[in-house]
Amino acid sequence: MRPVIFKIFLGLAVILCAICVPAIAQVSSSTHAYSWLSSYDSNQSIENRIAPPAGYERTACASGSFCDWLRNLQLKQPGSPVLHYDGTIKHGAASHAVIDIDTGKKDLQQCADAVMRLKAEYHYGQQEFNRIHFNFTSGHKVSFNDWRRGKKPIVSGNKVKFSGANSKTDNSYGNFKKYMTIIFSYAGTLSLSKEMKSVDIADIRVGDVFVWGGSPGHAVLVIDVAKNDAGQKMFMLAQSYMPAQDMHILTNPFHPGEGPWYSAEFENELFTPEWRFVKADLKRF
Repeated sequence: MRPVIFKIFLGLAVILCAICVPAIAQVSSSTHAYSWLSSYDSNQSIENRIAPPAGYERTACASGSFCDWLRNLQLKQPGSPVLHYDGTIKHGAASHAVIDIDTGKKDLQQCADAVMRLKAEYHYGQQEFNRIHFNFTSGHKVSFNDWRRGKKPIVSGNKVKFSGANSKTDNSYGNFKKYMTIIFSYAGTLSLSKEMKSVDIADIRVGDVFVWGGSPGHAVLVIDVAKNDAGQKMFMLAQSYMPAQDMHILTNPFHPGEGPWYSAEFENELFTPEWRFVKADLKRF
């Protein structure tokens, strides 16, 4: 009887596995690739943790798009403090929630850097290496496509030259992070503002950026957008700042009843907790 019982048990196990596998595959084949995370919990995503304002619905996002990817970024547990790169707490941070992404151990991943990091991470996760490129403040375009093939910038004072490519290609995440470190070091709000195109506030979308190029300047990412039946829009903003710190979703201290949401119906000036932007500062990759 034992062989028969074993065969019955084995048959049931195969059936159960056949039922279970599609669900597991659906999770593992998710378009939400977040290379820095060892595990992902969709319950902690921006979309699932933060509701749109009353009377509003989130604007449509194509599955697998940058918009969709941003909305599904994982957040740290509620109440998590904003930490600086050295582990100290940022006191008085106007943070609604903290994004679960590393900051690094150096004072590099500041405001524009956080924007570039998220944009690059999305394309890296999609293996769209040719779409990962940024300009140095000097104006030199530095692409990950060149970098992974060994063609790298050599900076001497205010001069930039490039090494020759080699026969080896390194697509590893570690090499990608090295590329981003160079970008953080030699690009910033000034270069970012010049390489992005201006956008009308009425057309604000997830993934747009309010950026004021300068030294210092500032940049905040439009990480979500909602719309009501009248066509009015509200948006959420995410930032890092100086010194380098956890990326976090900003509260709206000027309209506390709106939580982390900002109205797109502002006159000309947009006041955030640490910067003042104007409509003309809204840009798009």
